[in-house]
Amino acid sequence: MRKLKQQLGLILLVLMAPLTMASELVIEITSGVDDPVPVAIVPFDWAGNKALPEDVALVVESDLERSGQFKALQRGAMLSRPRNEETVYYRDWRYLDTEYLVIGQVLATEKGFTVEYQLFDIEGEQIISSGAFTGGRDNLRSLAHSVSDAVYEALTGLRGAFRTRVAYVAADRKVNPSSYQLLVADADGFNPKVILKSKYPIMSPNWSRDANQLAYVSFESQRPAIYLQDLRTGERKRVKSFKGLNGAPAWSPDGKRLALVLSKDGNAEIYVLGLEDGKLQRITNHYGIDTEPSWSVDGKSIIFTSDRGGKPQIYQVELASKWVERLTFEGDYNARGSLTYDGRFLVLVSRHDGRFHIAVQDLQRGTMTKLTRSSLDESPSVAPNGSMVLYATEVNGKDILAAVSIDGQVTYQLPAASGVVREPAWSPYLN
Repeated sequence: MRKLKQQLGLILLVLMAPLTMASELVIEITSGVDDPVPVAIVPFDWAGNKALPEDVALVVESDLERSGQFKALQRGAMLSRPRNEETVYYRDWRYLDTEYLVIGQVLATEKGFTVEYQLFDIEGEQIISSGAFTGGRDNLRSLAHSVSDAVYEALTGLRGAFRTRVAYVAADRKVNPSSYQLLVADADGFNPKVILKSKYPIMSPNWSRDANQLAYVSFESQRPAIYLQDLRTGERKRVKSFKGLNGAPAWSPDGKRLALVLSKDGNAEIYVLGLEDGKLQRITNHYGIDTEPSWSVDGKSIIFTSDRGGKPQIYQVELASKWVERLTFEGDYNARGSLTYDGRFLVLVSRHDGRFHIAVQDLQRGTMTKLTRSSLDESPSVAPNGSMVLYATEVNGKDILAAVSIDGQVTYQLPAASGVVREPAWSPYLN
């Protein structure tokens, strides 16, 4: 019993702090690249009788600036507002030192809207990208994010991740919270939706790879239990529970398995549960505490945290052979590891000089780089394109979410309009 309490204590410290209640997240950009690319996003044309529910151009502008790589021209400085290619006067935009120009229009459809856009290279005097996105009446903001994704990919060569979502946990106050919420919002913090409200702690949200379901831990039965919830239907079911600890669920890339931490045999170990057949397979077998599983890109191995070497470090276990390899050696504390979607970088929490930072280890070169300067960072979650890392931290005594680029140059914060927030999870691409 004493050992179980010790395991619970360690894992709760690693996976959970008192969480607190959020409404909409607010973006605050704190730093970007030294020489951002100048772009202009002209207000999109709209011929309807009523005002649009969203300013599409402003959403695109905000998305691109949030990436830290672009600087948008203020609307008041624009010499013209072209509606089509024929009304684009390149000399005007060159005079304003603009390198790229985005124009577009919003069209009404029977069920919603179509958003068309064109991206111009001012120096080359040509269209380099164009397209159209169609959706329902409530999807205009999502269509704007799709434009942002297309423009971002055309200019950087990297797929955009603006039309994604984030899950996070909130509670009404930092100390002794009495109400918890699991929420899902757009990646820019807008449109938060409450998925679960409870008097008991909620932890470790994790997305299925099709972005349709969340796995998470709830203490509503007075002990930790894992639940799966369909975000489309709201259907919720409890995963088979075992005595002791049930925690840290992580969906496999194929969506058919769930990695989790169980202490049913007396020690915290990594297991894999088949979601279709209910078959449970023990993956690790060590007297140390093994926790925080995440999957490799190909689904053939699992990354996890263990203190088997004396202090928390990150290891990888091959599922077929059960061969375990230690991945981190720099520093006396490395935890909460997850891979970027190309498998090259390991994002983690690392302690240096008594401060907990978000760091990234290049698995090809073996080098580790500290990405953040704050001191109580935790729960990193990587964007599906590998460009940004979302994490929880403390600023001025308040628990907030923040993001940092994988190279450490771009940072922004997402404090909640009310309450404090923890345990972020960035979704995969939305289908």
